[in-house]
Amino acid sequence: MVTRPATATVENPSTKTAENPPLVAGTPVRRAFGLTDVLLITMAMIWGINFVVTKYATRVFNPIAFTGLRVGTAAICLVLFAFLSGRAVLERRDRINLLLLGVLGNGLYQLFFIHGVARTRAGNASLIVGAAPAFIALAARARGMERVKARTLLGIGLSVIGVAFVIIGSAKPSHGQPTLLGSLLVFCGVLCWTLYTILLEPFAKRIDVVQLSATTMVGGAIPLLIASTPALIATNWAAVSVGGWFALFYSSVISMVVAYLFWYRGLRVLGPTRTAVYSNLQPIVALLVAWAFLSETPTIFQGVGAATIIAGVFLTRT
Repeated sequence: MVTRPATATVENPSTKTAENPPLVAGTPVRRAFGLTDVLLITMAMIWGINFVVTKYATRVFNPIAFTGLRVGTAAICLVLFAFLSGRAVLERRDRINLLLLGVLGNGLYQLFFIHGVARTRAGNASLIVGAAPAFIALAARARGMERVKARTLLGIGLSVIGVAFVIIGSAKPSHGQPTLLGSLLVFCGVLCWTLYTILLEPFAKRIDVVQLSATTMVGGAIPLLIASTPALIATNWAAVSVGGWFALFYSSVISMVVAYLFWYRGLRVLGPTRTAVYSNLQPIVALLVAWAFLSETPTIFQGVGAATIIAGVFLTRT
């Protein structure tokens, strides 16, 4: 399922490629597996590992301080990249809109995400985020961006049920710590990310990926840095371990710069639903890494939730 513009587009035949075939009204567009798909698989693996990295980082840093530092570092890297690459300056209206969207997708989402991961199992967080494709497909249908068939609606329903299993399982404390609040916070983050993805898709079609990523990241970084300033001042930087600095580097530069560029490329080439589907790999990677490094033994609720979510996203994808 792919996004179609409201009006027909006339293309120069010389510009047609395997990943960018001509759009014909009323006919499904099929794209061969290509570089964009490889990049999105890499993105999903990066984000899957990031759940465990972030869980570790919240034990080293204050969660609010880590969030502000993480997004601020990513914003600086992307702005420098955009400046050095000589990208043209965005129009004022686009710049304002992207900054506001950044507050939603890189501000509110990151706050919900970091506080959620700090209060629940990394595996729970990854499974809830793994249901995002179903919510994105539903939102895309509501906005008339993509058509949703009965099979897709069934997939969305299964994904929602899977999330419910994970949240219900979170009601039982893990290692003596409550996890329900954390799972609910992560779910709120998923709703923010869903809205962000849908609203961003039209911009992704016509604005350079680097400009898009840099501007939205700055939009999220500004309020986060303001909110996290007291926590940053109170942080004992001399006590931060090498592992803590590595976690910051991975969670900001690798997860929020490299992987985000892959995500935005997917939005441009494949559309929101097909791009979001690749995030399904995140729970599998996160559960295995959390099991290996955090001793988070998978639970029955996680198993049932994972199977239900993956089945739901498979139906959503096909």
